[in-house]
Amino acid sequence: MQRIEGPQVPDRQGLDGLTLQEVMKQFHTPGLSIAVIRDFKTQWANGYGVADVKTGRPVEVNTLFQAASISKPVTAMAALRLVQEGRFSLDDDVNTLLTTWHVPESEFRREQAVTPRSVFSHTSGADDGFGFPGYAPGASLPTPAQILNGQPPSNVKAVLFARPPYRACKYSGGGVLIMQVALTDLMGEAFDRFMENTVLKPLGMSESTYRQPLPESLAQRAAHAHDGDGHALDAPWHVYPEQAAAGLWTTPTDLARFAIEVQRAIHGPAGTALKEATAREMIAPAGTGPFAVGFEISKNGEGWYFSHSGGNWGFRCHLLAHVRKGYGVVIMTNGDLGGRVIEEVEARIAAAYNWDSLDKPVFR
Repeated sequence: MQRIEGPQVPDRQGLDGLTLQEVMKQFHTPGLSIAVIRDFKTQWANGYGVADVKTGRPVEVNTLFQAASISKPVTAMAALRLVQEGRFSLDDDVNTLLTTWHVPESEFRREQAVTPRSVFSHTSGADDGFGFPGYAPGASLPTPAQILNGQPPSNVKAVLFARPPYRACKYSGGGVLIMQVALTDLMGEAFDRFMENTVLKPLGMSESTYRQPLPESLAQRAAHAHDGDGHALDAPWHVYPEQAAAGLWTTPTDLARFAIEVQRAIHGPAGTALKEATAREMIAPAGTGPFAVGFEISKNGEGWYFSHSGGNWGFRCHLLAHVRKGYGVVIMTNGDLGGRVIEEVEARIAAAYNWDSLDKPVFR
C-alpha cells in the first residue's frame, strides 16, 4: 500500500513523483476506492478522498459506487447460472426467451439468430453504441421496452440492428438491455431480485444491489457524482432503469468477490456459483472482437486478463483480473476524470506486485 500511495521509485517523471492523493487532485477526482486481489483472495481494500465534496464525507471501504458497465459481466454470470440449469443455451434464438418484446424480423436475422452469446459479446448486430445517460432522481422512468423502442420518456434512440450477428463487434448497451428483458420474462420476477438471488447473495456481495432508484436506506453510504473539475453535479447521481447494462451499485470489495469467483471456477473444478466449463464461457471470445460472454479479453505483456470498464454520469471504474494467476484489482471513482487516476493506480499495483504486465488499459 505504501508503494502505491507514495511517490514512485525510480522516478521516471510523469506522475511518478506524486503521491496517490496528489494524483487524485491533479485529475480532480474527489473519491477513490480500491480492492487488490492476490492468490485468489482480496488481500487489501481501502478508500481515499471524499464521497461528496459538499459534505466532506470520507470514502470508506463500504462506500457504494455505481459500477456502470461492469454491471454487464455480473448480469452475464447470472445468465450462465441459468444455462447451467438447462433453462436455455447461449446459442438459442433470444426471441425464444422473450415474451414482452422481440428482436424485430429483418434480413440480418436470416443468416443467424440473435443469441445470448452474441448479445453479451457485443456481436449481435445491434448498432446503438450505448452508453446510457441515465435520468435525474425523481424523473419519470421508461420501461425497458420503451427504451428499446426509443419511446418517451426514454432519452435514447431505439435499438436497431444493422448487420448479421457475429459479422462485427460494436459495443451495445442496448443489446444487454435485451437480455434484461429476456431474463425478467423467463424468471417472472423483478430484475434486481433475480440478480440478488442468483449472483449477489451466493457470492456474499452484501454491499451490492441492482435496485433503481437506490433505496433511501443505502443512499447515505453512496458516493456522489462529480464532473471533470471535481465539482458536485446538479444531482447526487443519475438513475438507470437499464439495470443489466448500467444499474449495479457496489463496492470494489464486492466486485473482487465476483472476479475471484470467475478465477476460482476457471481454475476448476468449480466455484461457488459457476462450474469450470460455464466460467470458461466468460473468458472465451465469441470469435469476432475481444469480448467473451460478459468480459473483454486481452493479452498484456505475457499475461491474459479479463476486464471491464465502466463510466456512468460522474463515475468511472475498472475491473482487471488475470485469467490464470489469481491476482487482479478493482478500482472505483466518483469523478468524470477518474479513468486517468485508475490508469495510474493500476500501473502502480502492477509494479508493486510484479505482475507480468505494466501496460495501461484503454478506457471506453
